Amino acid sequence: MRIRLDIAYDGTNFRGWAAQPGLRTVQGTLEAALARIVGSDVRFVVAGRTDAGVHASGQVAHVDLDEAQWARITSRHGRAAEDPAGTIAHRMRGVLGSYPDVTVHRSSVADDGFDARFSAVWRRYRYRLGDDASGYDPARRLDTTRIRGDLDVEAMDAAARSLIGLHDFAAYCKPRDEGTTIRTLLDYRWRRDDEGVLIAEVKADAFCHSMVRALVGACAAVGQERLDVSDLVVLRDALARTSAFPVLAARGLTLTEVGYPAVDLLGARAEQTRARRDSE
Repeated sequence: MRIRLDIAYDGTNFRGWAAQPGLRTVQGTLEAALARIVGSDVRFVVAGRTDAGVHASGQVAHVDLDEAQWARITSRHGRAAEDPAGTIAHRMRGVLGSYPDVTVHRSSVADDGFDARFSAVWRRYRYRLGDDASGYDPARRLDTTRIRGDLDVEAMDAAARSLIGLHDFAAYCKPRDEGTTIRTLLDYRWRRDDEGVLIAEVKADAFCHSMVRALVGACAAVGQERLDVSDLVVLRDALARTSAFPVLAARGLTLTEVGYPAVDLLGARAEQTRARRDSE
């Protein structure tokens, strides 16, 4: 039985999503919680593996339960009799305890063909950036990066929009031996919220390692007048990492949403994505 899980977490005290021996991770914490409920080990597949310190309000994962594990869920009385899959989130929250830094908002039987990673068609992130003009809110210190000076949000927005489209983003990705750096940046824009904090909304079919934080750092350099608006396209097309801008801190970054196609297209999308990844 494949179960979809909708997840949120404060990434401050996690060493990223992916399970690592001896380290506290989101995946390891959630798998341990569910294993206590179903009586044996489980393995989560996630839409987007976030780095250490990155948060999520709209993360999606799936887990496949075998017959014995599913029987542990359905054997419960009361709520489980009506919606056994739906009780998984409730029971995991109980295991995770009061005021945890990770939670499962919802659990449900996955639609046919659903794969949390390979069925996804886009991911959306938000980045919170404070400058001298926005002031400092201690209550938001764990999800907002601060930078000195008064940033030009209009120039940052123009620079962000210039990068939209299908391109090789090698200049904005941490090098890895495997995989492509070609991505479709579907949307990228900047604004100030009601408190004056600079907010970036970044949406793409997928992101390579540290791509969002590099894109944010590049636009911040534009906002500080260290780079011109046109420089970001020039740097992108050079296809090489550069020290012209910093990769900003993980604390300001939150995965807010994952997009999926219509139910009847989930399986085809997953097969298409797997084939493309296998050929890279």
